[in-house]
Amino acid sequence: MYVVESKGGAIVCMLFSLFFLGTWPAIMTLLERRGRLPQHTYLDYTMTNLLAAVIIAFTFGEIGSGEPNFLTQLPQDNWPSVLFAMAGGVVLSIGNLSTQYAWAFVGLSVTEVITSSITVVIGTTLNYYLDDKINRAEILFPGVGCFLVAVCFGSAVHASNSADNRAKLSSFSNDNKTGEGAADISVSKETNLNIVGTKDLENGSEKAKVGSAGFLIELENRRAIKVFGKSTMIGLTITFFAGVCFSLFSPAFNLATNDQWNTLKDGVPHLSVYTAFFYFSVSCFVIAIVLNISFLYHPVLNLPRSSVRAYLTDWNGRGWAFLAGLLCGFGNGLQFMGGQAAGYAAADAVQALPLVSTFWGILLFGEYRRSSRRTYILLAGMLSMFIVAVGVLMASSGHRKS
Repeated sequence: MYVVESKGGAIVCMLFSLFFLGTWPAIMTLLERRGRLPQHTYLDYTMTNLLAAVIIAFTFGEIGSGEPNFLTQLPQDNWPSVLFAMAGGVVLSIGNLSTQYAWAFVGLSVTEVITSSITVVIGTTLNYYLDDKINRAEILFPGVGCFLVAVCFGSAVHASNSADNRAKLSSFSNDNKTGEGAADISVSKETNLNIVGTKDLENGSEKAKVGSAGFLIELENRRAIKVFGKSTMIGLTITFFAGVCFSLFSPAFNLATNDQWNTLKDGVPHLSVYTAFFYFSVSCFVIAIVLNISFLYHPVLNLPRSSVRAYLTDWNGRGWAFLAGLLCGFGNGLQFMGGQAAGYAAADAVQALPLVSTFWGILLFGEYRRSSRRTYILLAGMLSMFIVAVGVLMASSGHRKS
């Protein structure tokens, strides 16, 4: 098998992982905003996510001179480590599933910041002790503290932006004499066509400007998950739950590959990163399939009911969902490859993915357009603190002894 041994190689893995893990949520969010059911998107995503693990196992896991390789390890008596890897896949799958709904309520940027920061605060601390303190504590934990501050900024950004949106909708309601507040606004198709903004030359109707009240109403009409009238606490609760799930998958994977608790029998080699990642992805796949098929027939958050047959015939955006699964799969694999070389605590620097997600959120979805000055100041503070935290965390990288 191929083994990443140098600190430089580990950092390269982390940088590619950072880009992949920051991009796939933007694709999933784009599909939800276009009206595709999250259950359909996630079923597509989870198939190619598993495919990425299989590709990594039969390439990196089979090339090079390192032993044992992927196929050699499959029949070995290494089930304690396998179970740790599969437990990590379970919590990651539940966390990813939760964020699908959190993105709709809280927005892509803030969801990624809060979940990633919780992951670092809890997961990095656990990995530091599991890795026998190979990372420099005097650098690592100030970085963890910066991530914790970023959580506070993220919550404040969400609260401020929500207040801005309520003000826009209330003003729109008063101007159009449709009621006293946002809750009374009709979000029917006819209402959208009466919103005057810029001409939509494609269909001849009027299209609202990005960030305006009309834009928010148009978005509500298109999207699969309806958020108007819902408490902001729903979104934040889902986000924090997802963050706790994410904080546990990396320590579980660490235990699977390094057996710090000495659960393997004498003479049985530790799981390689590639074998552990294969089992990790299989459990992630199984949980995702079971939960999403259940959600087809028993949807949550007032989503429309669907079926396996409806899913199989829904090709709208399927290629994008497949791409999201591949990006997430390769991103996770590269994170683990870097973590095995430089320490899983340092590899949590890939939780800088909100920097990439925020870029896509602003570029693709117009997040924070026409918001208040206070929201912009909080957003700048959140991103600045996040950049500092990531730099400090990477500086704590160590080197795992063979």
